[in-house]
Amino acid sequence: MSITTLKVPQAEDDTRLDRWLKRRFPALTQGALQKMLRTGQIRVDGKKAEANTRLLSGQELRVPPMPTKQAPKAEPKPLAESVMAAMQAMVLYEDDSVIVLNKPPGLAVQGGPGINKHVDGMLEAFTVDGDKPRLVHRLDRDTSGVLVVARNVSSAAHLAKAFRGRDMEKTYWAVVVGEPEIAMGRITMPLTRVGGPRGERTAPAEKGETGLRSVTDYKVLEVAKRRAAFLELHPQTGRTHQLRVHCAEALKTPILGDGKYGLEAAHLEGLSGSLHLHARSLRLPHPEGGWLDVTAAPPEHFEETMRFFDFDNPAAKPPRRTR
Repeated sequence: MSITTLKVPQAEDDTRLDRWLKRRFPALTQGALQKMLRTGQIRVDGKKAEANTRLLSGQELRVPPMPTKQAPKAEPKPLAESVMAAMQAMVLYEDDSVIVLNKPPGLAVQGGPGINKHVDGMLEAFTVDGDKPRLVHRLDRDTSGVLVVARNVSSAAHLAKAFRGRDMEKTYWAVVVGEPEIAMGRITMPLTRVGGPRGERTAPAEKGETGLRSVTDYKVLEVAKRRAAFLELHPQTGRTHQLRVHCAEALKTPILGDGKYGLEAAHLEGLSGSLHLHARSLRLPHPEGGWLDVTAAPPEHFEETMRFFDFDNPAAKPPRRTR
């Protein structure tokens, strides 16, 4: 075996390096991984990296020959009936190829340090004949709304390709603090990942610094006396925290409840402090042909804020598949 170069797909953006590698090389031990990182045998975009390095979509990993002997898999623990019921309650659409969920805010999509409850760990609820469904993209832990899961390997490959190629239409809703100066437009901003007192986060690239291209189309749907605005967002790229940074930095109107990027300015007295960002709808190519359109109702805290400002909240349309 020889040195290999692997590219990070969009669906695995913001995944820890060690977890990313272990998913691909199950026989890789923690000790062997640490040695490869320490000696520079594993590199990310040509640079040495740490086990907890967060990967960005499009980055290239250089990896040495890896062990191929599969480690024995532990039998998954049966899910509690309450977990099974909770997963079924999230289902917006389901067929032999795809499951679409309305993910509630506060539920992580994947596990991590201190995260024991997450969508990936609950997908056993939909396992058929030992074939566990697979994630093909992610939502932030505090973002609610449409989350697509593939039923099998072939569907996962089809959907992952669609996400990478932007062959779909994604619509998000957000309530922001303040009113954007321009009611409709396109935000284009190179982004980078930085550290700091607020922890690792996404930020606009400094002048002269190379960042990852990010693009969002937006439209102001309603305004509440310049105190808040209801936005429709259409991300054309899928960078980590892209919409949150674009609202806070480009529009100067942080998403309500987003203390990470808006600090104190992201909160309004008397309203929920939860993040007001919702993946409203998705139109995607179905693995078996045609298109699938799915819409998700916003969570309760979002609807309460909509009622407070008297913003229009049209009912979610039923899922529709067209050939």
